[in-house]
Amino acid sequence: MPAAVPVSSNRRWELYKLLAEPVRLRLMVLASEEELAIGELSELLGEPQPKVSKHVAPLRRATLLATRRQGRRALVRLADGVAGDPVVADALAAGRALCEADGSLRRVADVVRARDAATRRFFDAPPPAGPVGDLPSELPAYLSALAPLVHPRRLAVDVGTGDGSLLDVLAPIFDRVVAFDRSEAQLARARARLQRRGYQNVELLRAEYDEPELRDRVRALGGADVVFASRVLHHAPRPGAALAALAALARPGGHVVVVDYRAHDDERLRDDQADLWLGFDREELDRFAEAAGLEEGHVHRIPAPRCGDGPDGHLDWQVMLARRPGNA
Repeated sequence: MPAAVPVSSNRRWELYKLLAEPVRLRLMVLASEEELAIGELSELLGEPQPKVSKHVAPLRRATLLATRRQGRRALVRLADGVAGDPVVADALAAGRALCEADGSLRRVADVVRARDAATRRFFDAPPPAGPVGDLPSELPAYLSALAPLVHPRRLAVDVGTGDGSLLDVLAPIFDRVVAFDRSEAQLARARARLQRRGYQNVELLRAEYDEPELRDRVRALGGADVVFASRVLHHAPRPGAALAALAALARPGGHVVVVDYRAHDDERLRDDQADLWLGFDREELDRFAEAAGLEEGHVHRIPAPRCGDGPDGHLDWQVMLARRPGNA
């Protein structure tokens, strides 16, 4: 059991008063299940967003909830360690019973899945007419991330391959590449690229990153020497869980390379590119890697001038390189 964290108020009766409101009890339980935005909590609780915000405020002041901002959104979670307080633990038990009775606890998973509905629509849209593009303009960023990975080169996995632009880097380097995407529209573009380039060592799959069939296929090939996830995590409803699923594709001793944006405030990417998250702090990536069981994690910055001329080329990127424990 985590150590108890004392409530900010010295008067315990104020804590009882604060926790006497059923909406607050339900809110705390939902925030203990998943870090949720105010709008998501509003949907689950069946309460207007302003009312939810008013309930969050005193709980945050009492150090029962922690909040952080992602652009215009405020994300809420249960503060670390507070469940060890016996009064809070009792309140959470009562709130859990309420959430189970009204069904809101079951709907948390649905809310998380719904986060990427806009992302799915964005990537499933028919591609613009015209030929498959030439070498990606952001190639220097990819090469920066690949520089430490000179051996072994038996198998690479390209996560969320999209139009296959990264295959122009991986296919010439690795003996074999498994590239997957959940969007058939994107895979059609990748197939066109493979045909144009004449790559014979790439296997394209339509799959989600956490599908057992994908994991079994990669393991049947001996596991990946490198799992490369380029600009994928900011589209994942649960980035930490996504990284854990990707880590399982690496062989013991294999590496996971994550290329994504540094934390930023450009809301246009949420609207125009269906981004769920406005980049990540280095500490977040370190925390995701540790939770995924990866070791020897290292994060370094890729400055914007190396990141191409796309809609995200004005941002600084970053690359995280981490290793799955064990030996091949």
